[in-house]
Amino acid sequence: MKTSIREISKITGFSPATVSNALSGKRGVNKGTAERILATAKERGYINETKITSIKFVIYKKTGEIISDTPFFSSLIEGVEMESRASGYKTVICNLDKSSDEFEQLLEQILNDSTSGILLLATELSEEDVKVFEKAVSPVIVVDSWYGKLNFDSVLINSTDSVHNAVEYLISKGHRDIGYLRSEFRIKNFSYRSQGYKRALIQKRIPINEYYQVTLRPTMDGAYRDMDKYLSTKPKLPTAFVADNDIIALAAIKALKQYGYRIPKDISVIGFDDLPFCGISSPSLTTIRVFKQEMGRMAVKQLINKIQNGSSIHTKIEICTAFIERDSVKEVEDD
Repeated sequence: MKTSIREISKITGFSPATVSNALSGKRGVNKGTAERILATAKERGYINETKITSIKFVIYKKTGEIISDTPFFSSLIEGVEMESRASGYKTVICNLDKSSDEFEQLLEQILNDSTSGILLLATELSEEDVKVFEKAVSPVIVVDSWYGKLNFDSVLINSTDSVHNAVEYLISKGHRDIGYLRSEFRIKNFSYRSQGYKRALIQKRIPINEYYQVTLRPTMDGAYRDMDKYLSTKPKLPTAFVADNDIIALAAIKALKQYGYRIPKDISVIGFDDLPFCGISSPSLTTIRVFKQEMGRMAVKQLINKIQNGSSIHTKIEICTAFIERDSVKEVEDD
């Protein structure tokens, strides 16, 4: 016979109402009290798969510069909602903003909610930011990042191989002077993309020219302004750039065109994400397509597996991408 709220109340000495509120992650329960109640509930087998009825998609914003209202994240959320619904779970979208006055309170609610499995959108987060989720009473799947020293299952993009293949494509088109449009804010995904860029050049014995690596803010307006400032110095430019994402690529193209550079006749550019407007930009952007809905659905499947089976083995699933060839890359003829 399973332990009841009344029995947990007798064991801990707290009222049934307090026990119920603590198990539901509601406000007003002292932190120490909640931790004691949850520990007892775990020991007695009260917290198990039958108690989790929803999937909480936690959008954790550290700066908000990367996570914004773009088609990338809306498509990811669609995938989460579709798979949750198909599997009989309710989806709860939870915005966790580090700059908010209610951050600590909301974080405690999320960590102590025994009724919801957690999908943590960790795009902007460091290992230290994510570590606190080890205290969560319900299973956690990290989405769009990975932390080798922490015990979380993760679902993320195969960034390193994707950019490596994009650079190899440029090399196959005759490019040897290949630059990198890098985001000023260095998230895990961008670091992986940088590794792919460097690895491809090293393997082809092409020198990595730091002069061709341009740091831009990761917003459309910020990246445009930074590229404009860089071009005002009249730098020597490579024949091609790969960018950390489409936003940076398109902003850089705008600045390049205003300085008289023709894309791709003078400079080729490759983005990353394949946002909807890449196909209608001028020129249309060659980029790397991320299967955003599929990533959301896969994350839900992993979480449900964790809820139902409780495996102690941790997995890292990388979602492969597709290279989308459009009009922003030109073949370079040999001199």
